[in-house]
Amino acid sequence: MSNLDPKSHLDLVSTRNIGVMAHIDAGKTTTSERILYYTGKNHKIGEVHDGAATMDWMVQEQERGITITSAATMIFWKDHRINLIDTPGHVDFTIEVERSLRVLDGAITVFDAVNGVEPQTETVWRQADKYKVPRICFINKMDRVGADFSMCVESLKEKLNADAIPIQLPIGAEDKFLGCIDLIENVSLIWDQSGKDDGFKIGEIPADIAKEVSEFRTKMIERIVELDDALFEKYLNGEEVTAIELKKALRKGTLALNVFPVLCGAAFKNKGVQPLLDAVLDYLPSPLDVPAIKGFHPEKADKEIDCPTDFESPVACLAFKIANDPFAGTLTYVRVYSGTMKVGDQLYNPRTEKKERIQKIVKMHANAREEINSLKAGDIGAVIGLKFTGTGDTLCPISHPVVLESIRFPEPVIAVAVEAKSSADMEKMLAGLEKLQKEDPSCRIRLDPETGQTLLSGMGELHLDILVDRLLREHKIQANVGKPQVSYRETILEPFGFDYTFEKELAGDKQFARVSMKIEPISFKDGITFHSQVPVSQTFNAAFLKAIEQGFRESMEVGPVASYAMIGLKGTLLSIELRPQESNEMSFKAATSIGIRQKLRDIKGDLLEPIMKLEVICPDDFVGNIVGDLNSRRGKIHSMAVRTGGGQIIASEAPLANLFGYATDIRSLSQGRASFSMEFLEYATIPNKVKTEILQRMGR
Repeated sequence: MSNLDPKSHLDLVSTRNIGVMAHIDAGKTTTSERILYYTGKNHKIGEVHDGAATMDWMVQEQERGITITSAATMIFWKDHRINLIDTPGHVDFTIEVERSLRVLDGAITVFDAVNGVEPQTETVWRQADKYKVPRICFINKMDRVGADFSMCVESLKEKLNADAIPIQLPIGAEDKFLGCIDLIENVSLIWDQSGKDDGFKIGEIPADIAKEVSEFRTKMIERIVELDDALFEKYLNGEEVTAIELKKALRKGTLALNVFPVLCGAAFKNKGVQPLLDAVLDYLPSPLDVPAIKGFHPEKADKEIDCPTDFESPVACLAFKIANDPFAGTLTYVRVYSGTMKVGDQLYNPRTEKKERIQKIVKMHANAREEINSLKAGDIGAVIGLKFTGTGDTLCPISHPVVLESIRFPEPVIAVAVEAKSSADMEKMLAGLEKLQKEDPSCRIRLDPETGQTLLSGMGELHLDILVDRLLREHKIQANVGKPQVSYRETILEPFGFDYTFEKELAGDKQFARVSMKIEPISFKDGITFHSQVPVSQTFNAAFLKAIEQGFRESMEVGPVASYAMIGLKGTLLSIELRPQESNEMSFKAATSIGIRQKLRDIKGDLLEPIMKLEVICPDDFVGNIVGDLNSRRGKIHSMAVRTGGGQIIASEAPLANLFGYATDIRSLSQGRASFSMEFLEYATIPNKVKTEILQRMGR
């Protein structure tokens, strides 16, 4: 068992928790592989196109050449320890980015030098804004035909509203890309053109671009000094500003999310990776630079608890990912925010109200493991063998209970029916599906109340394809899989209330509970929310309130129109009545669910469908074909813009039900030259004519 050297490796000042994020095919995994190589973690560079990338270790990732699951590793660079997470770029796997950003302190956003900001870049950028994650930008693929550094920087400002400050300039582009100018140190960095040499030569600025570099550097200095009042005054007084002062001010601005430093390179050709690693140390935060995370008391939601980044405080850590390893069993990835988690500790999970024994702690390198004794504040690692902990759960000592803000998971929009080929496989299949759902909370399993089929729901066709593939391969299950179906949702059109008394004798015991609630429509985006106007007291305890909420939420899983789950509803508990000897959790839950179900029979509901945001890139010759086809799919065109390098970008939205097989159709409409990206936008009311057709197909 290895113990990390406490002098250097466990020093929080020299720790960085960072992720690599971007649109699909911008070069995230290639950049991550070069980082592993140059930090000495790997002695050989793994290539994505060969299926040999270390961070893409799943069979499905290697076959498709894409990242599906976020992989974590620990590396060292210049006496600093970096916990690195490589995240997926495909929109179907945004949950992986979401839960990674939740626990990271900083991020590298990779951009394709030809395309600049792409649709999925906007999504991951918004996710990073949500969790207040400082970022540095790496404009990759400067060696590609059509690479345009200035366009990329402008698209950062226009599309992301980001105050991007280039601290490097490329020397050449496309096949003439030689290296870059370090504007802060005012030197040139030239790489060996064979692409094999690790090193680069530091030299003077080439004479032919010296004037342009001087202008860029002046603009950069003026922008950086504005971030620090003392430095700004010094600059105005005509004093020289040093590189160290510039870095310090730029770090301050980056940590405050005011600015985003921009670097460039070509990761595949091994250019620009070492300066990128230096920038991670110079500008991205250590765990000490991030404000102490705040949690809440499990039973007093208004009682805020600070969890300082300190080894001696009570333990507070967040489980952000579950993975099933065929040899080790369940791996629970955790970020420790406060205190020290040691092997042998017994920690408490406030959500499940269960205790967990910490039996084995490991540091991860993709799918390889290194056993260690403890994880300290600021650390990311994995615990083997936790039984009751899921994604988004908090682990803490029972003497100091705390709940950290959990992770919100998107609603799945597409489903397939999965049926075991034999009754012997049925139990095995359900166990396999349960494991997949625990690993990936953006997929759901439910039993169709009408057909009795098991439905597996996910975020898109590729997501479902991967889930089914894993079910068949990893869990060795023989199953029949139906065609993908849209996951519709339901809502109510007007508020209603109920007052229901549950009074029965069960197994000789009297059961009693009266519940009065109001249920009203809210924004679809808010899903299902629950509020109580009844204060928790000695007689009406928190467990009773939890049972009422559970009854309410479970009742919302079957709607009145076509038995789909309901969204856009707020339940408010108005009053209750109890009898000390006869009221319990079960009676309160029953009173709530029966009261709601009875009322829903007479309530007018509506059917909702998922609407997808669509961005199509196509040559000018085929714009008419694409637009006409989108209109036939009930699509709405929002904007059309001329693309740098030719062609048009068509921004639109369309119902998911009309987009099955779109990848094949768009190829035939454009002779294979158009491409598109699609992501879930919102649920919307279905037009009456379409709704009637859907209900007729369902036999309603």
